[in-house]
Amino acid sequence: MSDAKRPAKPAPDATTLSFEDALAELELIVRGLEGGQQKLEDAIAAYERGAALRRHCEAKLAEAEARVAAIVERADGTLATRPLQ
Repeated sequence: MSDAKRPAKPAPDATTLSFEDALAELELIVRGLEGGQQKLEDAIAAYERGAALRRHCEAKLAEAEARVAAIVERADGTLATRPLQ
């Protein structure tokens, strides 16, 4: 079977990707959409995948922000963490 007729390998679930991998894939999708050379159905599928990746990246950033916000400095200058809410 030629590459042109081989079914595309399904992309992994966005929520299983690291932030860095999701962001890299999202950047590729954006470049592809900006190029305007995709067929309409492919562009729609890429946009949907990009939206899922964006949501995943935003969730990962919010999680990291909460973890950083949980780090507090004690009066003696040492760092501690407070429980996440």
